[in-house]
This record gives sequence, C-alpha cells and structure tokens, in this order.
Amino acid sequence: MMQKIQKFGGAMFTPVLLFAFSGIMVGITTVLTSEVIVGSIAEATTTWYKVWWTVKEGAWTIFRQIPLLFVVSLPIGLAKKQQARACMEALLLYLTFNYFIAAILANWGTALGVDYSVEAGNGTGLALVASIKTLDTNMVGALVVAGVVVYLHNKYFDTKLPEWLGVFKGSCFVCGIGFFVMLALAVVFCFVWPVIQTGMKSLQGFFMGSGALGVWVFTFCERILIPTGLHHFVYMPFAYESIAVDGGFKAAWALNLSEYAASSKSLATLFPAGRFALYGHSKIFAAPGISLAFYATAKKNKKKEVMGLMLPVALTAILCGITEPIEFTFLFAAPFLWPIHAVLAATLATIEYFVVGISGEFSSGLINWLALDWIPMAKNHMGQILAQIAVGLIFTALWFFIFSFCIKKFDLKTPGREDDDEEAKLMSKKDYKAAKAAEEDTSNDPTGSIEVEGGDAAKAKKFLELVGGKDNVEDVTNCATRLRLTLKDDSILADMSAFKKAGAHGLVHKGKAVQIIVGLSVPSVREEFENLLD
Repeated sequence: MMQKIQKFGGAMFTPVLLFAFSGIMVGITTVLTSEVIVGSIAEATTTWYKVWWTVKEGAWTIFRQIPLLFVVSLPIGLAKKQQARACMEALLLYLTFNYFIAAILANWGTALGVDYSVEAGNGTGLALVASIKTLDTNMVGALVVAGVVVYLHNKYFDTKLPEWLGVFKGSCFVCGIGFFVMLALAVVFCFVWPVIQTGMKSLQGFFMGSGALGVWVFTFCERILIPTGLHHFVYMPFAYESIAVDGGFKAAWALNLSEYAASSKSLATLFPAGRFALYGHSKIFAAPGISLAFYATAKKNKKKEVMGLMLPVALTAILCGITEPIEFTFLFAAPFLWPIHAVLAATLATIEYFVVGISGEFSSGLINWLALDWIPMAKNHMGQILAQIAVGLIFTALWFFIFSFCIKKFDLKTPGREDDDEEAKLMSKKDYKAAKAAEEDTSNDPTGSIEVEGGDAAKAKKFLELVGGKDNVEDVTNCATRLRLTLKDDSILADMSAFKKAGAHGLVHKGKAVQIIVGLSVPSVREEFENLLD
C-alpha cells in the first residue's frame, strides 16, 4: 500500500514542478502593474500596464487550468504502457464526463439543487472547463476521472479483438468502455457534489455567529478544502458578497481605506469583517517555515537540490499569495502534513484577530499587503503591524519545528527524503565484475534486436540489462527523478555500483520494488526503457 501511495505522490509531483516559474512570473507582473509600487506609469490606461497585464494573463494559465493539468499528468506517472495514449484518453474522457454533467444539469439541475442558469464562477458551484459549464469539482473530479482512466487503460489497452474489429482496439476500446463509465460517474457526481456544496453554504451562519471558534473553523476549512475546490464556498461569499459586510470585505476595505488609515482605533474594531481575510497569513508566514523544514530534513547530498526547488515556490507564496506550488509539493508526497498545516493556519488567523486586533484585506500575498494594508496604515497602526509580524514569525518557527518533527518521526517522503542508498564504500571484487559486465557485455542482449546508441537510450538499455531483461520487468513508472520498477525476480538485480557505472545516481532496492535514481531526465529514460520492453 505504501508503495502505491508513493507512486501516486511521485506522479503528482511532476505537474507541481511547473508551478514555480508561473508563480514567479505572476509576482513580477503584479509588481509591474501596481501603481503603489511603480507609480502612475502603471495606470490601467497606459501602454506599460497593458503590456504587462498581457504577460500576467499568460502567467496565470497554469493556475486557471489546474484540473486539466492534473487529469493529463496522472497517466504520465501511473500508466504502465503507452503513457501518451493514456493522457489522450484521460483528456477525452474528462471532457466527456463534464459534457455529461452539463447535459444532466441543463435538464434536471433544479431537481438536483443546482441553478444552472447562473454564470459559472467561484462560489456559484459551477465552473467553465474547456468552455463547458459544469460542476466545480476542481482537482477531485480531475483526479477521480484520471484514476479511473488509468485503471481502464492498464486493464483493457492490450485487449485482443477479432480481426474485423481491429479498428476498435487500443485507445478506442478504452474510450469506448470509458464512455459508459463516465456517464455513470457523472450521474453520481450530479447527485453527490451539490449536496456537499450546499452543506458548505450552510456553514456561513456558523462562521458569522461563533466568534473566535467561527474564525478558526472558517480558516481551517478554507485551507483543508483547497484540493477539492470547495474552499471557494468558504471565502468567496465573504470576499465578494454581503455576508459579513455590504459588498464583501474586499470592496468594503478598499472603499473605506482612507477612513481606517486616519483612525487610531484597533483595526479589528474598525473593520470586523476583515477577520475572514486573515487566512492569507498562512500564505506568507507558513511558506518560509515549511521550506526550511524540508531543507533541514533533506539528506545532505540533496540539500542544494531542495533549496533550488523550495526557494522559488516560497517566494511565489510570500509575494503573490499563490500557495499551490508549495502546498501541492507536500500534499501528495506527505498528505499527513496537510491537516497540520490547516490547524496552524486557523490558529494563526484566530490569534491575529482576537489577540493582536489585526484586520484588513490580508487574503493575498505581500505585494497586496503593502499596497492595501501596511503602507496606508503605517502612520496610525504601526504598533499593530509590528505585533502582527512578530506573531506571524513565531508561527513560522512553529511550522518549521512541527513539520521537521513529523517528517523525521514518521519518515515522511518530503522533497530530499526519498529512499536512497548512496553511502560511500569501497568497491569489492563482486562490484567490479558487475560493473565490467554492465559496461562490456553486450553479446547477450535481453532486448532482442533493438539497437540504441548514446544518451538516455543507452542508459535505458544498460538499466534493462542490469535488472535482468524485459522478461523480468512487471511494471514501470516514474516520479520526478526516479525510474520505479516492479521485478518478477529481484535476486538477479545487479549491484548499485553497476547502475552508477551505467549513468544512475543511485539505486533503492526493497524486495521486488526497485527505484533507479536517474535525475530530471527520467521521463526520457522511461520512454526509451519502455520502447525496449515493447
């Protein structure tokens, strides 16, 4: 079971790597389009603003299309063969799933408790997926569909059909079966998901009338529900609708900014609705603590790699308030940490409001904090701002120590802690012979007549020889840096030194489960490896 969980985490880590660059670009363009930071040149009517706004729209692409990204990425990591075709199948069936939902809601939406006539958007329960107005199932829908498709692909892709039905084999057969599975799945989601959404809406009254407990539960729900997309039902009504204050806390704060800046009263007294924007504190103060915990608990030979990974995602969270890169980094690799993260975020927001008296528009990153809160409020509220920072930094330390403790205590596979056996040792005579055999013996080719030369193809060929040939391989997947294999007989596996000689960085061997540490070129090596198997 643990092996399957790790395989799933590794598969999910591949798309997460894409978030860092996009997040940095969002941060840069946000700065360059902010009048508070760069002055009047960033007014909405200027060419400067229009150019950088265009660039920013492109940078937001990955964050607006997260479900599509994950529905295609899961088969890359989990499909046992023909990953490209599995990705095509997953995309087609995910779109089919959403077209089914759209048709069901168009005909029976009212009976199911869904107002399908409203425009799709955050907080409405509806979303646009590839221009399809459908239920907002976010990553849950995407991962469920992708998981089902991976299962169908692995089970039915190689099904042999009569010659006269040959046109329907392979991907066509998988999609044919998947068509009817998606219809049933869409029906289930149409009955179940609106009930869950309605339950989230009913919590709004509790949030409003429960004081400190209401703020704690509100912030906890906003964080814990991010993977499901249901967090939109937590914060969106408070941010944009008249639940806590007329027009939502975002508009109300901006409209009264001058008045609040001129007053010396506590910010919590001036703007009580701002307690529902304090979930943004975890975006800024959690990121450095989590990143440092991952760095501190990483293996010595991987600390530089972890630093290079975590620095950009931490900056993305702190400056822009985009937490997907850092949170998804551990959500799939170590889901045990996710509820702890949500508890700390909720506790921080509650203390900031009821103890420090902080309130305002703190729902985003540091750039927005400076423009909408700290700079305007500095003159009359500097004491509260400093207290806010002090409490936040204390919680940064808590994130660091608690995450570090849990990672070590439960041996969680966070970045830099993947299984690895690369200790320095002298080469024995047996190691030497194995390495020489891997390097020189090409007469007995377990891959048949396939001939490959150079680069990743050569690595793949050597790796296949060292694991005992294609007849000894049951399953092939990969994570961000490792080729993961399941062998029929692990007793014929060569020593780690032979794999290093063939270009690997190391080898992890646990029974029939084998991980060849390749590096970031592992997708290409896996493709060449599977070409040899075929």
